[in-house]
This record gives sequence, structure tokens and C-alpha cells, in this order.
Amino acid sequence: MISAGDFKNGITLEIDGNVCQIVEFQHVKPGKGAAFVRTKYKNIITGSVLEKSFRPTEKFPQARIERVDMQYLYNDGDTFYFMDNETFEQVGLTADQVGDSLKFVKENETVKICSHNGNVFAIEPPLFVELEVIETEPGFAGNTAQGATKPATVETGAMVQVPLFVNQGDKLKIDTRTGEYLSRV
Repeated sequence: MISAGDFKNGITLEIDGNVCQIVEFQHVKPGKGAAFVRTKYKNIITGSVLEKSFRPTEKFPQARIERVDMQYLYNDGDTFYFMDNETFEQVGLTADQVGDSLKFVKENETVKICSHNGNVFAIEPPLFVELEVIETEPGFAGNTAQGATKPATVETGAMVQVPLFVNQGDKLKIDTRTGEYLSRV
């Protein structure tokens, strides 16, 4: 059990039956009345951010989040299949559970599957991936004054804004958190 007086940024706990992560907290000691902890926390499953004040003595159970490295195997339309790298057990997740977290992930790449009490709530792709450009318009040197960009489709089907000098067939390094082009490989 964690008391509100011991809150730290990033700590995961259960508040009102929901798995939440502390985003911000502030200990407040008003001149009159009892001290309290003003907190901003994020519901991990729904993604909503809430603000609430707690007494420093209130206690909450710590939530155990399991992060397992799994290999993305393939999808057959509505179901995405992953394999545990240690036990070789396969897991199928629906398109709703996966969302758009795999838009930069190729088959056979390793991702982290995050779950709480056996319920998967997130898939964390690698921070950076290398993907090949399969379609983009040809760029012309010298037709801009500052770093202009153009759309490019990578081998996973995702669209990325790239500089004009990138051509079809180039390999790119992409940040999966923001979807930004970083460099050519």
C-alpha cells in the first residue's frame, strides 16, 4: 500500500478500481486547515487524465504491471499474433487492443506487451525502427529555402513526412513515439 504522502511521478497504483499512473503531484500545506496532496494522474487503460486532491494518510494498493517481450508474428485481418520469446507461447490480440501501436512495426520484430491482471492494455513498439520507403514523389534539389518535406509511405503502410532528398527505396530511421523521420540509414 502506498500512502498519498509518498506519491512520486511515474508510480502506478489502483485508484477507485482503475489502474492509474501519477503524472504530477504537489504537497500543499495551507495556512489554515490540514495538508493535502494535489495530484494529476492518468488512467492507463482509457488514457484519460484526472486531477484530484487526497489526504496524505490515504492509502492505495500498488498496481503490478507486467511487461513481456514478445515477437510480432503476423495478422490475419482482425487478430494480431504475438509469441513470447521465452516460453514460445502464442497470444492473439484483437485490432481494438492493438490500436495503431503497430503502424511502424514489421513482422518478426520484438515489442513489449503491457498487461495488468492478465488484461493487455498497451503494446510498446521499439523506440526507433528502420523502414524502407516504398512510395514517394521524386524531390528536386534547390526548390526550397528551408527544410521542406513531402509525404512518403514506408513498408508497413504508414505515412511519414520526409525531406525532399529522400527517394523511393531508401531506408529510414523513424521515431515510433512521434512518427518523425530521423535520418537515412
